[in-house]
Amino acid sequence: MDGALFSNEEITRWEERAARVEILRDRWGIAHIYGETDADTVFGTLYAQAEDDFNRVETNYINAMGRLAEAEGAGEIYRDLRMRLFIRQGEMEQLYAESPEWLRQLMDAFADGLNYYLHSHPEVEPRVIRRFEPWMALTFTEGSIGGDIERVNIGELRDFYGPGDMIAQADDLVVDLEPRGSNGFSIAPSNTANGNALFLINPHTSFFFRSELHMVSEEGLNAYGAVTWGQFFIYQGFNENTGWMHTSSRADAIDEYLETIVERDDGYYYVYGDEERALRESQVEIDYLDGDAMRSREFTVYHSHHGPIIREQDGQWVAISLMEEPVRALTQSYLRTKSRNYMEFNASMELLTNSSNNTVYADSDGNIAYYHGNFIPRRDPSFDWNQPLDGSNPATDWQGLHPLDELITVLNPPNGWIQNTNNTPFSAAGEYSPRPGDYPAYMANNPENPRGIHAVRVLEERTDFTLDSLIEAAYDSLLTAFEPLIPALLAAAEEAPADDLQEQLALLAGWDYRFGVDSTETTLAVYWAQTLMNDVSAEAGAAGINIYQYMEANAGPERKLDALRGAVAELEADWGDWRAPWGEVNRYQRINGDIVQQFDDSEPSYPVGFASGRWGALASFGSRKYPGTRRMYGTSGNSFVAAVEFGDPLRARAITVGGLQSDPESPHFDDQAAMYANGEFRDVLFYREDIEANLERRYRPTE
Repeated sequence: MDGALFSNEEITRWEERAARVEILRDRWGIAHIYGETDADTVFGTLYAQAEDDFNRVETNYINAMGRLAEAEGAGEIYRDLRMRLFIRQGEMEQLYAESPEWLRQLMDAFADGLNYYLHSHPEVEPRVIRRFEPWMALTFTEGSIGGDIERVNIGELRDFYGPGDMIAQADDLVVDLEPRGSNGFSIAPSNTANGNALFLINPHTSFFFRSELHMVSEEGLNAYGAVTWGQFFIYQGFNENTGWMHTSSRADAIDEYLETIVERDDGYYYVYGDEERALRESQVEIDYLDGDAMRSREFTVYHSHHGPIIREQDGQWVAISLMEEPVRALTQSYLRTKSRNYMEFNASMELLTNSSNNTVYADSDGNIAYYHGNFIPRRDPSFDWNQPLDGSNPATDWQGLHPLDELITVLNPPNGWIQNTNNTPFSAAGEYSPRPGDYPAYMANNPENPRGIHAVRVLEERTDFTLDSLIEAAYDSLLTAFEPLIPALLAAAEEAPADDLQEQLALLAGWDYRFGVDSTETTLAVYWAQTLMNDVSAEAGAAGINIYQYMEANAGPERKLDALRGAVAELEADWGDWRAPWGEVNRYQRINGDIVQQFDDSEPSYPVGFASGRWGALASFGSRKYPGTRRMYGTSGNSFVAAVEFGDPLRARAITVGGLQSDPESPHFDDQAAMYANGEFRDVLFYREDIEANLERRYRPTE
């Protein structure tokens, strides 16, 4: 790093702040950051994250600011353009200047912690960001696995703004049907053995997407959990009094508008009511790496009052409306981590900026709650909000936001439990769930899913939950998706000749639908169902029929049986025998610290018994084969998982996929790998005395 980037005055200020920060690394390498003020702790948090994986921290902000092409070349130009339609540096700088003083202090500390890391580690060479600025925190405010902006299709954006451009984009080349999402459970004291609320945090994300850490200050901050790399708030976690778990939502927070375009001598206009309005034009310059040189492309981009233009459809231009409230979003993300009770947590939810998530909640007072979505525009229910709207009709405009008390919520249901698995909110609390007729249809587009059916079964009619039995429920081995699918396959064999499949059908007929490392039934069922799903998914989507229903009822007997023949042939080609144990096939492997792993059957790996959430596994492990492999390697699913008991004292157990640190030479690169693969948890070290008793290293960033 060039020392001229940082002034002596800045360095002195950072060293003074670093002296007020203490980092305790426990026996798992987890950072517990202690500061005098919240800002001190934020400084230490970003410093500690950079120590563990600066590449992921920087990459998240390269993505968030639309600067990936500067690192990876022309193939990322349109991904960057997508971000830059919404994230504009000048606007972010202005928003930072107008932010409340307390929030500016945190953003200052965020930038200072990363810059001090770069100053004190001159051997680290950033790919793009050589100096972090406080406003950058406003470009990445929520922490979700898939943010709202990613709903814009990069290929269609390229076709509109760069017609004829043959640059390939990763989004265009890879089809990955693995469900991304999460599970969250809250158990009321009435349903627990010790009379304390219990809470499950189970995000299903790309592996290593978040870091596990603990933030403590003398100003009341004491939050533990998962932090998306580079952010300064616990995204999914708990403090001594409250717990919050986000699951990906399909509550409708985004709309597209068909704009009727009129070209005039002085530019483009769009029809709105009885008038024509000028489209706002602006220039976006994208820098990109070309060999050893940096080049740039300039685009003229367009906005209507609905939002940026993202594609063309049947001669009309399509604008997209989504939440653009970075200051409020960052405020909400941080304030929830300091909530001391339900009233304070609920007040943070009233900011209405958690746009892509549901929230499951529990607290030490015994309250449990659920919020389905958070940012929901008020709309005219006579329109179909699942389709692009007529942008020329003013009646299709958003009419403000629904306040919190109009959203789908659950508070302390009499059944004593709440669950969400990215599924419908209308099964969140069994018979005490919200009713569909009480809400506009656009508030809940989620269908039921196999994990939701499974979650209800493990939670209902039980009043003796403990921390350990909650973990057992979260890892229950039933694969509910196969309960209707396997009988449908067996029925197909009654209708069509299947003499060549008698052994395989007999094996599946005797299966209890449970996964396990020794289960050959799991392997055969997964290969069969995946083959059938790949075969019919396009048809199911075109017909608007749920994929599981289509596989069960719409795929004819021959297609079901042919899919089984294909699965048998694939297994025999890979393993020499179609009876391959699931643990031989389904593996966890991490070879190095790269964000994208290159899997290798000749390298060590761990057998994993659990399976993809698409088949109803609550403990999700999304795996597939890769070029040159016969084994299926997991890249998403259970990542950071924690079970919490809000007693006095608080107790929690957790597991992080693989290990906390990205350096293969670190003892914490894979020290949790075997435990993760076996579904074993470790005690969370929340209190100072427990951390001290399991201490690996104590230091200040100045040391």
